Amino acid sequence: MEDNVSYCGLVCETCVIYLATREQDPKKKLQMRVDIAQQIKEHYGQETRPEDVGDCDGCKAETGSIYCTSCEIRTCAAEKGLENCAHCSEYACEKLQEFFTKDPQSKERLDAINRSL
Repeated sequence: MEDNVSYCGLVCETCVIYLATREQDPKKKLQMRVDIAQQIKEHYGQETRPEDVGDCDGCKAETGSIYCTSCEIRTCAAEKGLENCAHCSEYACEKLQEFFTKDPQSKERLDAINRSL
């Protein structure tokens, strides 16, 4: 289970941005990015255009979308060499707690991993 969990607790293989990156049909890919931009606006209150939705190979990849490269959680966990934030001695930090308010399922995943350590 833990291999497919990102630093913050998201599951990359089910992330709509990750899936849009892998879509081969250009029309479907564009529609997915339109939908993603709307979801970002509704879920996070951040105005996003479809062309702003970059490619993503998962937050543990060397390269990433603008969201990945500017993510403080990703930067922190990568610098500490963590599998994910559940392994951190400071779990769950303030940044992570703020993220959990937007994605409670990520908290559940990381809590379960943290309890098993």
